[in-house]
Amino acid sequence: MPKLESLLDPHSPEFHANAEAMQAHVDHFRAIEAKVEEAAEAARPRYEKRGNLMPRDRLNLLLDSGSPFLELSALAGYKMFDDRDGTGAGAGCIAGIGYISGTRAVVIVDNFAIKGGTISPVGLRKKLRLQEIALENKLPVVTLAQSGGANLAHAAEMFVEGGRAFANQARMSAAGLPQITVVHGSATAGGAYQPGLSDYIIMVKQQATTYLAGPPLLKAATGEVATDEELGGAEMHTQISGVGDYLAEDDADGIRIARDILANLGWQSSHNTNTGFSEPKFSAEELVGVVPADPKQPYDCREIIARIADGSDFLDFKPEYDAQTICGHIRIEGQPCGVIANNGPITAPGAAKGGQFIQLCEQAGIPILFLHNITGFLVGTDPERNGIIKHGSKMIQAVANAKVPKISINVGGSYGAGNYAMCGRGFDPRFLFSWPNSRTAVMGGAQAGMVLRIVAEAKMAKAGAVDEAKLTAMEAQTRDMMEAQTSALASTARMEDDGLIDPRDTRRILAYVLDICRCADRRDLNANSFGIARF
Repeated sequence: MPKLESLLDPHSPEFHANAEAMQAHVDHFRAIEAKVEEAAEAARPRYEKRGNLMPRDRLNLLLDSGSPFLELSALAGYKMFDDRDGTGAGAGCIAGIGYISGTRAVVIVDNFAIKGGTISPVGLRKKLRLQEIALENKLPVVTLAQSGGANLAHAAEMFVEGGRAFANQARMSAAGLPQITVVHGSATAGGAYQPGLSDYIIMVKQQATTYLAGPPLLKAATGEVATDEELGGAEMHTQISGVGDYLAEDDADGIRIARDILANLGWQSSHNTNTGFSEPKFSAEELVGVVPADPKQPYDCREIIARIADGSDFLDFKPEYDAQTICGHIRIEGQPCGVIANNGPITAPGAAKGGQFIQLCEQAGIPILFLHNITGFLVGTDPERNGIIKHGSKMIQAVANAKVPKISINVGGSYGAGNYAMCGRGFDPRFLFSWPNSRTAVMGGAQAGMVLRIVAEAKMAKAGAVDEAKLTAMEAQTRDMMEAQTSALASTARMEDDGLIDPRDTRRILAYVLDICRCADRRDLNANSFGIARF
């Protein structure tokens, strides 16, 4: 394939300014992640005194040593609901995709060290998203459970939708996706059904308790008095009720059993072993300085493609037809991939070009990578006469109906209907990650402020009195509100992506998720009608 050349000068003052701005974004979200870990570490003496392994220690013990782990939605829920200091980022659990006994699986570890691991509405959305990823990519799920359950202050916002998590578990079991849960601590009321609906349940002796009503509620409801162990302890459930399948001596033993179960399921986990590929001609380190610090300054998205594609090879599709919507073929660690990226707004020809390229990838069964840096569709008299709505609709139709894996990376702005045409969250990409400089919104903050000002000014003029000071204040307030609500950090907190990533990690992450998609599309599951039930 033709090789991309680069006009980027990594020694220029412009590059260094861009790199410093991007590094500041990266440092900011890494500092939030570190603050969460510091808060968890502060609780270590208390939990170690009880014989508990800390959440990260459990995760490390569960995963194969030295294997890759892709953490997902690490900043979900940041400063939302009751999270006033930001330590609730992660929304009650540590989760991602990693290798356990050689098998790639979705991993969920309740982060009981932060606010007891209680679940907020965002925490529920995070777990629903993880289930969606497991179903779509045909991955087993391993859960290390120890949580305070739903945050009752927000129960009304979670109760109805919470049933979906249980329905998903039943459907995953019926689809043939193994679910393994180690109960390390309390699993009460609705929380008891999470392990109950798992295919394999491991319970830790003298730590795990599972019941529909705990001792206080039981006494209030029926007058019966029972201890935790009598009512729902690990030994009772593994020896009498049959709810538990395996009795573990401690946290480490429970995790060992989970690893052994997965190892014995014969779940072939073929992963990309292709070494016959060339690294990009240009260093991934340079990705930190590709995007201008000023979002209004244009740049060529091929500079990004040149640093993620094998050998920096890029077969440009219809390069002469439209200069602003870039389409073409690359490989990432030997895996074929179509790319759609933006060098400007989507024009009518660009939409037609993008829609055609999507259909070609669909015909060939090639995954599509969308690199978002889009202000939206081009507007104006000429675009309307050229049928921008008609051609834009065709591209959106193609994006919505393509069955090949779609992966989105927001590397800049993702605005208006351009977000839809570039496979934003509403179009169900298999995975969607954001660079920390990015923004997702219906329009920019300055534009939103100006629009409201124009509308308000027209109303004032009709009434006979225009208050310029009031208009200026309203415009500034709207701009500032939009800027705060549309940052990458605000978007990831609301679960509008699967996490913020360092630009320099883009190629590595893309190779990993492309391989997940490839394996999923080749795997046949042994489905049944109702899932596995305990008898």
